[in-house]
Amino acid sequence: MGAAATRTVGSPLGLHRVLDEPGVLPQRARRLDPDPTPWPDEVVLDVEVLNLDAASFRQLREEHGSGARVRAAVAAVVAERGKMQNPVTGSGGMLLGTVRAVGPRSPLGLRVGDRVATLVSLSLTPLRITDGLARWDGESEQVPCAGTAVLFGRSIAAVLPPDLPDAVALSVLDVCGAPALTDRVVREAGAGASVCVLGGGGKSGSLSLAAARAAGAGRVVALVPTEAEAAAVRAAGLADEVVLADARDPVAVAEAVGEPVGVTVVCVDVPGCEHGAVLATADGGTVVFFSMATSFTAAALGAEGVAADVRMLVGNGYVPGHAEFALSLYRAEPGVRALFAARERQTHTP
Repeated sequence: MGAAATRTVGSPLGLHRVLDEPGVLPQRARRLDPDPTPWPDEVVLDVEVLNLDAASFRQLREEHGSGARVRAAVAAVVAERGKMQNPVTGSGGMLLGTVRAVGPRSPLGLRVGDRVATLVSLSLTPLRITDGLARWDGESEQVPCAGTAVLFGRSIAAVLPPDLPDAVALSVLDVCGAPALTDRVVREAGAGASVCVLGGGGKSGSLSLAAARAAGAGRVVALVPTEAEAAAVRAAGLADEVVLADARDPVAVAEAVGEPVGVTVVCVDVPGCEHGAVLATADGGTVVFFSMATSFTAAALGAEGVAADVRMLVGNGYVPGHAEFALSLYRAEPGVRALFAARERQTHTP
């Protein structure tokens, strides 16, 4: 990068931060420049917490095992790539931080001192870590750290709400695209649509159940892997039916769901759930994939292989108004709050 005085023209897409592979967007690039000096339309944040996406964190735990090794792996990725992008899943997460500097042409409406959650992936966010992740034990998706991050002109961030704890707000905003798109798809399907959420006991799953009900779904099914999780979802009251199956077993999923549904929402953070989602969905219905563990090749070829006439959507994490919509569901639904609290307890159980 040149000196700050030469930074007169950047790209709202962040192309000027790509260090190699010219012509690719920051998410696809291998390395980004995390220099905290802002270009005219950028915002620089002092990072407080990274929130790794569920699929990425699961993969890191499975590969590296102990917390210390997970911590070292994350630190190494950021040091090498100038961003947090899991080399296996390709995904990242998002972060919480305080605005340090705002370029004179930034369109984001943020001010120095604002505490914000980023609503764009860490896989495309220039990032430096300056404390070696010394305060993180490697056992949780939420990673306390010191460092800096950069938002581009086309980035998205939400000022943290004053009525919720930071950890809660970060967890809700991390998955806010799922309930917003679920709401849209269910409304498009029409009043009384049947909906199944694979992974209905998780963060994105519980919000998607609440969104489906609020959008007028006539039958809401939550599919979970264990009886303990099923009991928690039943107690939350977010679904008409709670069924048990391993989402990776397509025949078991289809049998558990019974009559195929018009909308299936996949919120499971493990690979191999594509075929079950297809079989659970009626012809003419829609499958929405929110998991970063999804193989879209498997989804497309699997649907073709069983002659399933289903529409398949990639949940890209952005729908206009998605942040406030998710926060409003969290505030309004005691069942959602209960499931989030249960997840938090599981995370901190030795």
